[in-house]
Amino acid sequence: MTILLDSKNPASGGQTDFLKREAIVPVAPLRDGVIFPGTEMVLTFGRPKSLAAIETAFSHEKLVVLVMQKGANVSEPVPDDLYKIGTLASVERMLKTDGEINALIKGIVRVEIVEYPQTEPFLLGKVKTLFDEIEIGDEITALSNHLSAELKKAVNLGKQVDFLVFMNIMSGLEPAELANQIAGVLEIKPAEKQTLLEIKNVKEKLAIIADYLAHEVKILEIEKKISNKTQEKFDKSIRETVLRERLKTIEKELGEEGENKEMRELNEKIKKAGMPKEVQEKAEKELSRLVQMAPFNPETSYIRAYLDWLVELPWVTASSNNVDIKMAQKILDEDHFGLNKIKERIIEYLAVMKLKKNNQLTAAKTKAVSPTILCFAGPPGVGKTSIGKSIARALNRKFVKISLGGIRDEAEIRGHRRTYVGALPGRIIQGIKQAGTHNPVFMLDEIDKVGADFRGDPSAALLEALDPEQNHAFSDHYLEVPFDLSDVFFITTCNVLDTIPPALKDRLEVIHFPGYTEDEKFHIGRDFLVKKQIEAHALKSSQVEMNDTTLKTIIQSYTREAGVRNLEREIAAIFRKVAKRVAEGYKKKIKVSAKNLAKFLGPAKFTAYLAEKKDEIGMSTGLAWTEAGGDILFIEVALMPGKGNLTLTGQLGDVMKESCQAALSYIRSRAEKLGLPERFYQKIDVHVHVPEGAVPKDGPSAGIAIATALTSALTKIPVKKEVGMTGEITLRGRVLEIGGIKEKIIAAHRAGLKIIIMPENNKKDLEDIPKNVLRDLKFFFVTHMDEVLKIALKKNL
Repeated sequence: MTILLDSKNPASGGQTDFLKREAIVPVAPLRDGVIFPGTEMVLTFGRPKSLAAIETAFSHEKLVVLVMQKGANVSEPVPDDLYKIGTLASVERMLKTDGEINALIKGIVRVEIVEYPQTEPFLLGKVKTLFDEIEIGDEITALSNHLSAELKKAVNLGKQVDFLVFMNIMSGLEPAELANQIAGVLEIKPAEKQTLLEIKNVKEKLAIIADYLAHEVKILEIEKKISNKTQEKFDKSIRETVLRERLKTIEKELGEEGENKEMRELNEKIKKAGMPKEVQEKAEKELSRLVQMAPFNPETSYIRAYLDWLVELPWVTASSNNVDIKMAQKILDEDHFGLNKIKERIIEYLAVMKLKKNNQLTAAKTKAVSPTILCFAGPPGVGKTSIGKSIARALNRKFVKISLGGIRDEAEIRGHRRTYVGALPGRIIQGIKQAGTHNPVFMLDEIDKVGADFRGDPSAALLEALDPEQNHAFSDHYLEVPFDLSDVFFITTCNVLDTIPPALKDRLEVIHFPGYTEDEKFHIGRDFLVKKQIEAHALKSSQVEMNDTTLKTIIQSYTREAGVRNLEREIAAIFRKVAKRVAEGYKKKIKVSAKNLAKFLGPAKFTAYLAEKKDEIGMSTGLAWTEAGGDILFIEVALMPGKGNLTLTGQLGDVMKESCQAALSYIRSRAEKLGLPERFYQKIDVHVHVPEGAVPKDGPSAGIAIATALTSALTKIPVKKEVGMTGEITLRGRVLEIGGIKEKIIAAHRAGLKIIIMPENNKKDLEDIPKNVLRDLKFFFVTHMDEVLKIALKKNL
């Protein structure tokens, strides 16, 4: 078999003739490497075809073509898997091992594989020589010099290059040879090396190599910089260690052997912190561990942080409990208008506390009687959070507030264990440290919005903290020692009680905050909000005037809420415009009156009265409770020819839908007494709609209002426009007790209703209603639906 058409070996002197001819040479594919002409490399071959090609080449003319595969994962490449351009190389030496050949390869010249005359048992390629295009000139000389300098710089920065190869490059090579030698030592991808191999123009090749080498030098410079910084840190650490050892030696000579100054100070803090005995023992144990540790041990920072927390907690520091009941009452009245029941409960608590302090003989016994945990429940904007601050001021205690809204991680309450990097105590212990006393007023805001997921249930973690029977030894995961919370005055706030777990709710004394009446809003606005906003907008009372009529108009026409937040926003909007005019140079006093109010706030957002203007057939007014206070609902009923279908719209919940069905069943059972034809329901369809369809509605308390509207539509008797009603209905027509009475009655009063129909069993709830509201309304207490119809319909059936 003819391996090489030219009888002369290019490697041994017959190069010139060979380079002018085409030759057939064994081909050995390379998975992910490129051999450049003029470079040497030891390669390992293990695939059967590659072994056969190398052995054949070595036994004949020692010539082989090395060409890279397009995909490194192909085990048995065919001609289509190989690049066209490769390098003709000579196999200088060869060493066989178990199933492999290690060969010293020297690149000779770039070649193009024209075709493959043979593929078995190894690849034979018909190749032709590719010559470089060389331009002689100053630019190519400059590029060559630049490359040599950059390579030298890279080697100085730590680039690994074989010493003989480096010396060869630095000895002054021709541009083409220089390009191949430097390309062979570049840290670039195999595909990029293949691209360099295929470039004919030497000047172009040198320019691309210069870019690659410049990038490599930049990376090496960054690595060098990082290495230097690391070394500096290490040197600094060693230096500090040496200095600490010297300091210990000096202290030993001075008779202060065993602890340095920092450790002595920490030990003094532990002794002065007033910790319980078991806590102090743990702190001292941790301190002894810290003393014995090497300064550069990572655990030292964790132990030091832990000891800092222990010594900074107020184990014995407390605010004085010299409670003046009259002064406390005065402070509460100054800060809040109304809320008499809440204020009364707080004063009772303070009175008990005062008696406990005065009666020293029973102090030890009463210590076990921990304070009740209060829960302020009510709509937004009624003063739940602000009254907490007033309590702290009345008690002369520190006030701490944390918001629990959206918390889903139990560790937020109990803290993280010290095994975690960046561990911290929970929010309760953090709040105690922030207060600086162990008996602050501690407000847990939005307790109804605590969530639970895979990280635990924070509400369950609150059980221990908010249980007066066991919070004297509250356990935080970070501290790992009990902390006494029994002297903390905990107050929680929520909008609704339904989302609070029963076990947690059982530990709370719930105080309901009702919505404000218009009269209460007026006093709050006049006595608090107007003054506050004048100061907030840098105005003086001599520059602006707002009379009582204006304030009442704002309350009636621009707000519709249980609290006073929107009222404060509207007042602020007025004073912003006033501040703008004053800043522009207006000198006269600006009077805000009911007549010019629209100039400041725009057209009225609400009508003064929401009740119907006239008696309507098939429409009744119900009373509803919402998270934002009370509201009124209009129940509309339409009758159409049909087959007895009942349609319900207005985003009604399941309970409210059942109320509609119960009301219709009641009317069908009383058809004869109501004067309705027998089987009347089989010829009509009934549509019940509750307006404001975008707002979800649910609950049983609209039962009698739905039944009244249905009866009115079927009998064609109008419902009195001034009547509002609330109560659950049964199939027998009984009217059952419901909740949210105060909010509902205030909403009815605000809407301009005059008559309220409600269950007999709710009569007791009128005690909480303001007297001015009771004076304006007439109440009817009923036990059966027949009584409701007599009162609500325009004429008797």
